[in-house]
Amino acid sequence: MVNPNRGAVGFSSAEFEQKYDRPSKSQLKREMTALQDLGEELVSQPKDRVMRVPMPEDVREAILECQKIKDHEGRRRQMQFVGKKMRLLEEDEIAAIQKVLDSWKGASKAETAALHAVERKRDKLLADDKALTELKEQHPEVDVQQLRTLIRNARKEQAEGKPPKAYREIFQILKQLQNQTAAAQQQTEHDDAEEE
Repeated sequence: MVNPNRGAVGFSSAEFEQKYDRPSKSQLKREMTALQDLGEELVSQPKDRVMRVPMPEDVREAILECQKIKDHEGRRRQMQFVGKKMRLLEEDEIAAIQKVLDSWKGASKAETAALHAVERKRDKLLADDKALTELKEQHPEVDVQQLRTLIRNARKEQAEGKPPKAYREIFQILKQLQNQTAAAQQQTEHDDAEEE
């Protein structure tokens, strides 16, 4: 193909193209940055979670050491070291780490959704008296008298612009009920799995 910029003499542009059999520098840098970010995400997790991640011991030690460092420059240098250790990992090890981190994100999203459901239930209790009857049907063990008092106090707090003490107590009671229900469901599923 004649290069239109060269006039009639033109050269084929394919003549000057170099063929690479390895990734470009940009691609390598993107991969290194992704591994560095993965290391930073691990450093931001609590120690007990880091201990559960399947990874070589030297990488785990570097991450735990980085969590201890409070000095900005020291932490930055340790993060570079964590990134270096992450680059030495095999593809399957990186995939296993990423899988664990992704499962944690999914779990935290589920926890957030559950807390939002509790908040909606609390708001429904404050807005509608029939919601308390429905709650009593779902959870016969709930102390209705205590909840009525808390609902009354929460409405009064909102009307007077006071701190939401009773409002928060209602949330804690509902959250406890939800946790009991979830634990009972897990126990039922566990029992069913043992029977099979």
